[in-house]
Amino acid sequence: MNSISQPLVSVLMPVYNSEKYLAEAIDSVVASTYQNWELIIVDDRSNDRSHEIAKTFQEKDKRIKVYVNKINLGDYPNRNQAVSYAKGKYLKFVDHDDYIYPYGLEQLVYYMEQFPEAGYGLCSLPQDKARIFPFQLNPKEAYTRHYFEQPLFHKAPLSAIMKKDCFERAGKFSGKPLLGDFEMWHIMSQKYPVVLMPQGIVWYRQHDEQESAKNRNDPMEPFKYILLSKKLLIDDRCPLNEKARTQALEKMEKIEARAILSAAKHYSFKKSYEMSKTSNMSLIKIIQKGLRR
Repeated sequence: MNSISQPLVSVLMPVYNSEKYLAEAIDSVVASTYQNWELIIVDDRSNDRSHEIAKTFQEKDKRIKVYVNKINLGDYPNRNQAVSYAKGKYLKFVDHDDYIYPYGLEQLVYYMEQFPEAGYGLCSLPQDKARIFPFQLNPKEAYTRHYFEQPLFHKAPLSAIMKKDCFERAGKFSGKPLLGDFEMWHIMSQKYPVVLMPQGIVWYRQHDEQESAKNRNDPMEPFKYILLSKKLLIDDRCPLNEKARTQALEKMEKIEARAILSAAKHYSFKKSYEMSKTSNMSLIKIIQKGLRR
């Protein structure tokens, strides 16, 4: 990659009580073959050694900048805070417990620079049956892929790279717990093409201390994605035509109804009732759609 195509990448690392994995995450960025980066670490008022660990790295490398919030902001507001310090063309989140392979940044930038119209890119995707990565999807194609072919908007921030100006025009993360990235990919794909990229660029660590781990046994959490999907599909900015939008909504309502019925069978009637109260479907409609093949 020549110097002309090496734009600054702002690697963003939101931190909260992260001492267990933080050094490994920072080391993975420092080991990058791509050199034109800045690492912005934003400590959200940790009460462990996170800030101390981050500062030791800052003292060794001037590209690393450490900030501490005045108050605890929470996950997505802290991500937005990190963006506010960024100076790069691209934004790349690497969370405190994750890892980016040495060639990861180089690959991501190389792929994005081939598609100047794209607003963001997603990696760690299953192999496409018809096309070799990378390739670009326009807004309508992205929505079609997600709702009728294979999931796309479910990827975590670790699997994304964004143009800073496009992310800011999209309004930044709304702050919805656990749903913010899912929502953001929808919003960005209302206006901008997305570049699809292969696996093997980043590594996502799974452990019991993650926020998402706390909700793995609560059917209400995945149910919120269904409700948000419906909201985004009826948004006037949805790029699908009326027929495709109707089909997608019908599909999501079937999934919604089956989730409610499944909760009654596998969890409790109380949980099923709780989910049905957040739905706009009547009991009769839930039963009809949930049992329909």
